[in-house]
Order: sequence, then C-alpha cells, then structure tokens
Amino acid sequence: MQKRVNITQREPQALSAMMGLETYLSNVTISTTLKNFIKIRASQINGCAYCIDMHSKEALEKGETNRRIFLLSAWREAGAVFSEEEKLVLTITEEITLINREGLSDQTYEKALALFSENQIAEIVMSVIGINAWNRIAISSRYQLA
Repeated sequence: MQKRVNITQREPQALSAMMGLETYLSNVTISTTLKNFIKIRASQINGCAYCIDMHSKEALEKGETNRRIFLLSAWREAGAVFSEEEKLVLTITEEITLINREGLSDQTYEKALALFSENQIAEIVMSVIGINAWNRIAISSRYQLA
C-alpha cells in the first residue's frame, strides 16, 4: 500500500480541532455503551478496520460483551439483544452515516424525542459526526492495524 500523508503530523491544528471535539464528546451525558456502539457501527458502515479494532477493544475494556459487539452489524435481526434506546441510536448512526440516502429521517427524529432530551439528541448527532470524521481521516490516510 502506498504511504500517505499523516494529517495529524503535518497539520497539528487539524488534530487539535479534532481533539477539541473528542474532549467535548468525553463529557456528554449519553452512556459509554451508546458512544461505543456509535463508534463501532459507523466504522463498520464506513469500512474502517482501524477504528473498528480500536473501538471494539475499548468497548470490551468498558465491560461490553463479545456477543453484542459481534452482533452490531446485524442488530436489526438480533431481537432482544439490544434495548430500544440502543436500537434507536444505531438507527440514528446509520441514517447520519449514510447521509446521501435520506439523512436523519423525521420518523427517527420523532422517536428520538420520545426517548432522549434535545441535548442528548445533539450529543448523539455530534458523536456520529465525530466518528465519521475520524473514519475518513483513517481511511484516506490508510491507517494500518498494529
């Protein structure tokens, strides 16, 4: 594979801006489980092996089960393995990650209003945006698994 520019080394201000978003996201009120699921599912959709690996390990360290991580790519068929709240966050993650299809639908947004505060919805949206940005950096820069 051809070596690519390391954006975080060449443009440290870009890294600083991304880390500012990460600092914000580390302090949001949505659960660690939801944040981990957002990161893993968006990374699966985007095909970012580097981020799938990193965030699956993080989820395991935080107490998530292998089973639930393995089933994230097929969560719709997994029945009661995921809570309604988790399923809704996974739907939001998919709709925003696949923004070219429709984006966050009105139906999904209405369901979110029933389960989350507007602040939490904003946190979820920003969490999805954050991992999608990291996925694009990792893929375009061809980050390699260790």
